[in-house]
Amino acid sequence: MGIKILLDLVGGVALLLWGLHMVHSGIVRAFGAKIRRFLGSVLKNRFHALMAGIGVTAVLQSSTATALMLSSFSASGLVDLAPALAVMLGANVGTTLIVQLLSFDSSAIAPVLLVTGVVAFKRGSQTIVRDLGRVAIGLGLMLLSLHILLDSLAPAEHAPVVRELFSAMTGEPLLTLLIGAALTWAAHSSVATILLTMSLAYSNFVTPAAALALVLGANLGSALNPLVEGLGSENPAHRRMPLGNLLNRLVGCIIFLPLLTPVVGLLERIEPNPVRLAADFHTVFNVIMALAFIFLLGPFAKMLERLLPEIKTTADPAIPIYLDEGVIETPPVALACAARETMRVGDLIDSMLEQTMTAILTNDRKLVAEVCQKDNAVDRLHEAIKLYVIKITHDSLDETEGRRAMEVLSLAINLEHIGDIIDKNLMELASKKIKRQLRFSAEGAAELQEFHRIVRDNLKLAMTIFLSGDVKSARQLLDEKSRIRELEFSASENHIARLKEGRIESIETSSLHLDILRDLKRIHSHICATAYPVLEAAGELNKTRLKSPSAPIEEDERTSLGGGNSALREERRA
Repeated sequence: MGIKILLDLVGGVALLLWGLHMVHSGIVRAFGAKIRRFLGSVLKNRFHALMAGIGVTAVLQSSTATALMLSSFSASGLVDLAPALAVMLGANVGTTLIVQLLSFDSSAIAPVLLVTGVVAFKRGSQTIVRDLGRVAIGLGLMLLSLHILLDSLAPAEHAPVVRELFSAMTGEPLLTLLIGAALTWAAHSSVATILLTMSLAYSNFVTPAAALALVLGANLGSALNPLVEGLGSENPAHRRMPLGNLLNRLVGCIIFLPLLTPVVGLLERIEPNPVRLAADFHTVFNVIMALAFIFLLGPFAKMLERLLPEIKTTADPAIPIYLDEGVIETPPVALACAARETMRVGDLIDSMLEQTMTAILTNDRKLVAEVCQKDNAVDRLHEAIKLYVIKITHDSLDETEGRRAMEVLSLAINLEHIGDIIDKNLMELASKKIKRQLRFSAEGAAELQEFHRIVRDNLKLAMTIFLSGDVKSARQLLDEKSRIRELEFSASENHIARLKEGRIESIETSSLHLDILRDLKRIHSHICATAYPVLEAAGELNKTRLKSPSAPIEEDERTSLGGGNSALREERRA
């Protein structure tokens, strides 16, 4: 009997957590990018930020999600600390709204939400309809879990052993608070802990004072996860916002813990129902803390800045800047972060290309070493981007998101290949030239510089296409393939003509000259690959060629890039 009750309780809690997860993930998928943009636009004023925090968290149903989303702004210096703390004050109030809603009798609503949600999720033709269906299913499961918890606790209500166990666990207010904090930290949700507390209070397993202590613990525990996430950063400044939120919760707990008995007496005069009592205290606590701290945020923020000063370190190009782990569950935002990091890799490649030609023409050994170091950074960033995109694709993506994920991966892969060509081929050629102290003829050097200039220009064009998805520019980039072939042929002919003339510089550098042209052409092929996903999405590609005969398409390049879409679709189906 006891084991069955325990299993029912665990199952009810698991269902509650899963329902909460579905509500959160559905909202994030439907409106995550808009929510993030909205949050970023209201952070100039602390009072606006407070109201935004209430609204955003009421929608997301997770102050932890709001905190992690906000941390990316705060850590990157895009928002001052005081408005960020104001958002968290509002976020703590926002979590109380769903608790208030679920504290009323809503047994008739659960089946309606479940049926509506399933129909929308299965039959919805638009992605947003399916996401909202997910939200409805999640709310229905949360309501259903509450009934399961109440039904599970009912048989044990009169069991002396169970009652004594709960009495021992909740007999000391401080211990009860710590239990609530631990449960919330483990569940990553104060809402789940408070709803469980409401169920225990309804079944008389905990006293009203113990229920309020659990509510205090839930509020404290909700501030732990963002701080733990911030510990991964080497810069202490990134922990200011989560630490400030934790201190706010801690001060509130210290103030209210000794006052639980009189607070219970006061609230029972207004609402004797133990379920409503817990919900009302949760709301009152967070509203009081928000009103008390909103006017103190200026000096509070300065104190945190002194306590956790920002560490200025030399930027390591191999360390990702934009791969924000806090937005993984918001695919559009996460993909934008991955795209920004990939653009950063493109800047590194452009710098490598610039230094490469200078090193080749001037016999500069120092530049050769610098280029090789940058390639190591490119390799590490490529690996980080790849792993980040894989995390994004763990959950199902819509067609547009899946295509963008493959575009990011494809560009990152091609940039890494370019880096390898520069490091392992061009730098080796540069080292040979330096070792032998060779010189190109004036005409040969000019031809290489012109070829190199076009390659760099087209790299910049490829980056623009990656950002904009412009079809006209993509066609223009592929047209450049013909120009590069003609230029290579012309440069080779001119070089052979100089060999026939017996030019010493041309004879000594003949193999180097032709190999450099070949490697730059290979680099250009990888650059042009950026155009294929854009043209494929626009329906501008046949199986092997452009619909317009302006430029042929090499099947091996197209396959290496565009073919990943089908693989990703299969993964999402599975």
